[in-house]
Amino acid sequence: MTSPSQVRPSQAFELRAIRPWLAALALLALSACAPNNLFVLLEDDDGKVGAIQVQNEAGAQTLNQAGQATGLDRAGQEPVEPFVLEEDEIREVFGEALDAQPEPPVTFLLYFRTGTSELTPESQALIPDILRTIDERETPPRIAVVGHTDTLGAASVNAALSLDRANVVRDLLLSRDLDPDFVEATSHGENNPLVPTADEVSEPRNRRVEVTIR
Repeated sequence: MTSPSQVRPSQAFELRAIRPWLAALALLALSACAPNNLFVLLEDDDGKVGAIQVQNEAGAQTLNQAGQATGLDRAGQEPVEPFVLEEDEIREVFGEALDAQPEPPVTFLLYFRTGTSELTPESQALIPDILRTIDERETPPRIAVVGHTDTLGAASVNAALSLDRANVVRDLLLSRDLDPDFVEATSHGENNPLVPTADEVSEPRNRRVEVTIR
């Protein structure tokens, strides 16, 4: 989201998220065919659309639809009535900025046999998909490998087991010539379960490793 520091002091305004749990992207640009300060609301990677308010001392406009835009030309001017930009128009003005955005993270869940650091066959089959996702990144990604267990057994044993699981997956990835500096293994033991349970409960979905590619 564009910050007030990106705007000349004579054209100060407030940009405010109306629904903060939805990411809303507003972009600032100069264009001959649009207001000098142009703001466009884009949908999130998951297709959701947030809402933002562009406000200064002269007035405010709310954007709540994908492709909606507003802006102002000079200090003290109320932001113009919202209008819609087509995708090709957005690309023409903001293409360079959009292309410079980092790719969204991708997370894989790998599951294990109870009490072991042995992947289930279904999860073992996901390893090629993980490697393919890594290879498709334009720049070398950071990869977080986080191990978990269910609540069956002693917490201290589960802490060690979850780290073993994370290291097994990390070693699998490193065996495919990945840079070890970009692959970090950590563990949460029986904390942070995917499915909350009481103690001493065997839950297959909690016996997992989360691999997040950023």
